[in-house]
Parts: sequence; structure tokens; C-alpha cells
Amino acid sequence: MLERELFEFLDSTSDAAYTVNERGLICSWNHAAEGFFGYAAREVIDKPCAQLFKGRDALGTPVCAEQCAVLDSALHGREIGNYDVEVQTKSGKRVWANISILVWIDKRTNRRLVVHLARDIGKRKARDDLAQRLVAVARQISSLQGESEQLAPVMPLTPQERKVLRLLAEGKAPAAAARDLNIAPHTLRNHLHHVNLKLHTRNRLEAVVKATRHRLI
Repeated sequence: MLERELFEFLDSTSDAAYTVNERGLICSWNHAAEGFFGYAAREVIDKPCAQLFKGRDALGTPVCAEQCAVLDSALHGREIGNYDVEVQTKSGKRVWANISILVWIDKRTNRRLVVHLARDIGKRKARDDLAQRLVAVARQISSLQGESEQLAPVMPLTPQERKVLRLLAEGKAPAAAARDLNIAPHTLRNHLHHVNLKLHTRNRLEAVVKATRHRLI
């Protein structure tokens, strides 16, 4: 596949897609990227993506830099999983995106391009932030409850189920909690399903709140 064919293919995707060369300069920019980031292609081609996006992670640590760890990993064959990053759009607004990375190699010239596929996760981040605030409030309420409160007994939780709830109570998203426990996302979902059955709760937030009240985590 020639570069032109790659760019045409990326232009047909619904994800915001752009390619970066080995120097970190943007080489292609599809229509979805224009809509998501606000820049027209002519404004970004041959520009350093780090300067445009000023990306940072959930802790506020810069992800986009002149010496880009993502670009270095991609070009040296190190595996890169999907990651979340907060980026700056043309308007100055900061938005959350989930990024997937692919490396394309021109077999004739050995030229390598790093394909970035970005999707908007603003709503998911807002839900996670709200859940984290609610859990924090629930833990505060629990700490203020008197010792005289009598709660109905609940089924005991396994050590792994407690670990899952403890991570969620700390504000971890399910995907991040699964990574910390070195388990697959569907395994974590199974743990949460069993927790909800034991605690008679309907979702992870209710489970964390109830487990907190019963001092299970």
C-alpha cells in the first residue's frame, strides 16, 4: 500500500486519524480529525503534533513532548496499548480522547509512519469523574456513621473481589483496575457481576458504597 492509498483509506474512517513521521511531524489528517480537533489539514501538515495537542494524562503529566515516548515506542517495536489523553483543540478547549497506535511501513523505502486513531471519550470521562466523586462522598458518610448502626449481613467477598472494589473506590476506571490486577476486562466484569449478586446491588457504584458501609474495603 502506497502512502497515498493509506491516506485515502484513513480518510474513510470514522475515527479522527492522522499520521506522524519519525520526526513527529504530521503527514496526513482526515476529515474526522478536522471535526474533532478543529484544525483544517492545511494548518497541521508538517507541524509537530506535540506542539498542537499539548496532551497530558489524568494526573496532568505531559504526554506530548518533543521527545515523544509514544513515537519512540512505536518506532522501536514496543507494544503500545490504547491510552487516554487530554488534548487541546484549536479553540483552546481541552477534550479527552482514547488513542490507538499503528505503525505503517513502506516496504520499498522502509519509511515508517505512526498512525494515530483518536475517539472522543468526554462523556465516559465525565461519568467516571462523577462516580469517583460519589464514591468519595459515600466514604465520608460511612466514616461519620455511629458504631450503633446495625446493618443486615451480606455474603462474604473473595480477596480478589475486595481488590476490585478497592481500586474502584480509589477512582480507578474498570479498564485501569483490570490492568492493575493483571486480569482481562471480561474477568473484572465477572468479578463485579458476582459482587453485585452477593451485595444485592445493581452496578459498581452501588457495590462500592455498600461495601464501604459494611467495611469490606
